[in-house]
Amino acid sequence: MSLRQRPPPTPSPPPPSRSGRPDGGEEEEVYNIIPVHNLLADHPSLNFPEVRAAAAAAAAAALRSVGDLRRPPFATWRPHHDLLDWLALFFGFQADSVRNQREHLVLHLANLHMQLSPPPDNTDSLDPDVVRRFRKKLLKNYSKWCAYLGKKSNVWISDRRPSAPDPRRELLYVSLYLLIWGEAANLRFMPECICYIFHNMAMELNKILEDYIDEATGQPVLPSFSGENAFLNMVVKPIYETVKAEVEGSKNGTAPHRAWRNYDDINEYFWSKRCFEKLKWPLDGGSNFFVTSARRDLVGKTGFVEQRSFWNLFRSFDRLWVMLALFLQAAIIVAWEGKEYPWQALESRDVQVRVLTVFITWSGMRFLQSLLDIGMQYRLVSRETMGLGVRMVLKSIAAAVWIIVFG
Repeated sequence: MSLRQRPPPTPSPPPPSRSGRPDGGEEEEVYNIIPVHNLLADHPSLNFPEVRAAAAAAAAAALRSVGDLRRPPFATWRPHHDLLDWLALFFGFQADSVRNQREHLVLHLANLHMQLSPPPDNTDSLDPDVVRRFRKKLLKNYSKWCAYLGKKSNVWISDRRPSAPDPRRELLYVSLYLLIWGEAANLRFMPECICYIFHNMAMELNKILEDYIDEATGQPVLPSFSGENAFLNMVVKPIYETVKAEVEGSKNGTAPHRAWRNYDDINEYFWSKRCFEKLKWPLDGGSNFFVTSARRDLVGKTGFVEQRSFWNLFRSFDRLWVMLALFLQAAIIVAWEGKEYPWQALESRDVQVRVLTVFITWSGMRFLQSLLDIGMQYRLVSRETMGLGVRMVLKSIAAAVWIIVFG
């Protein structure tokens, strides 16, 4: 936060009524922190020019830019609707969540606007760079996720041309992510899951903005789901039910860790491209990702299975144990000759041959480690991860071949 001196906030002019309307006939709209729907309200936060600028810019720019956007065909459009309402009507977000995220967005924009140095000359309008910076910061994890999976980002904005900003599109992507996050509930503990949802919904948003035509119907493209509470029922609820089923399968923490998936296990499902092939979009209810009590044995772990066993001491630190064992073997062989210095013992041809047996020991320990991998991580193998099982078997075969070669 900038520590530069600021002039004391000037009080806003008193509103004609509690509702901000001359007649005061309509009931005041509820809000959490800032009455962004009524900038003339007598509220302390609106005494700060940065807050008024963020609220005014977010509301005015949204209302001004919605004009040429295609209206949702299955909902009534009202004059006071803005970009967040537009997204909510298309994708089925809850009205209260939209209100919350509108204030959330305004507070973020106001905070970034207050950090500008030097302060902008016009404090009644939002600097275009503020929205761009906030979008890049908010979607940073999504950009890294796309790069990790080798997927092209569905944020269709070029960061190489900051001189030609598109504030409406910036606000749409930011608002869409915040609306997804606002209704995600426990899915927030799985950030890559949020990235997967945003990736697919951003593509549907792009198709709407670019006026794509649905080849099946010949009509303008619509989202995969819409209507009242559609996002909650079609996206959040199925994944939440899966998390709930896994928690119930843990038997209040008494079940072995290998028998159920926690948040990390479920989130790791979205670290692989197979989530696009198996889970698909809209979400495929027949995917192995969604678990029921009858199918629990068919659903395996995705990244790591914790086995609470003494053998974990060897498996987790196998390289250290291998190094210590090989050094001990070589030291015993050299010391057995009774020479004063090790290199004197190594002058003997027989000692050199015996020292080379450390390679047999190395291959044997690698074979043991591969067997422990199979025994402790077999639950990772499923119909979706057959390649992992094949890799485990090949690792054991390779270690056995080295034993034969060195033997």
